[in-house]
Amino acid sequence: MGDLQDTSQDSSKDNTKDSKGEESKLKFSKDEEDLIARMFSLVGQRWGLIAGRIPGRSAEEIEKYWTSKYGSSSSSEQ
Repeated sequence: MGDLQDTSQDSSKDNTKDSKGEESKLKFSKDEEDLIARMFSLVGQRWGLIAGRIPGRSAEEIEKYWTSKYGSSSSSEQ
């Protein structure tokens, strides 16, 4: 049981590392960007559903990418 507690502490450390390396994870290929945009127009903010179409990407990564790229003014930037 002590191992489970250690694991949860480790995951919080990983989150800190992720925020530092976030830029590298937010680099998507043109194909991925196109797919995300098409899927978003079809299903909206269902990040898990979109992530299911892109191997190796998590829903969280896709949501961070989308909000960092399009934010609240998504229609004016596209």
